[in-house]
Amino acid sequence: KAGPVSVPLELEIPALKVNAPILGVGLTVDNVMDAPKGPIGDPLWESAYWYRGGGIPGDVGTATLAAHVNDPLGEPEIFANLEDLQPGDLIIIHLKYTTMNISFVVDQVKLYSVEESSDPAVLAQIYGIGPVSGSGPQPSADGLSHLTLITCAGTIVNGEFDHHTVVYATRTK
Repeated sequence: KAGPVSVPLELEIPALKVNAPILGVGLTVDNVMDAPKGPIGDPLWESAYWYRGGGIPGDVGTATLAAHVNDPLGEPEIFANLEDLQPGDLIIIHLKYTTMNISFVVDQVKLYSVEESSDPAVLAQIYGIGPVSGSGPQPSADGLSHLTLITCAGTIVNGEFDHHTVVYATRTK
């Protein structure tokens, strides 16, 4: 499995006062999107993770970013308040080393159980149809650029959270 790689992108969510570097990630040995963990205080906890098997943020299709809700001590991390986002809130991807920004507007915020978020139809919504079918990124049926944010939520059961908070957003023109 390839570790996280630096990409020239930063995530800003003004409503949540989030401004974080983005790292590119792949899949774990369990075939799930990697969300790297490190020792307490490691900058990995304060980064967002872009799934490199999906779309590129801003391209027609679906790009997916994950981040941690808390660190090993239970301290809040960058997606701790993801469920507080509202339709119409802004999400900005900054292209580092340029003045270019890609803006998305939140369409909806959903809470899924781990079982629900494992459903192929829900996975296709989160990651786009291509990565779920094994064919790589595909243009979205509506011809728009989508951004999905995902993090853990709910209660910890057997060492894992039992829900996911998912935010769906669409690029503004």
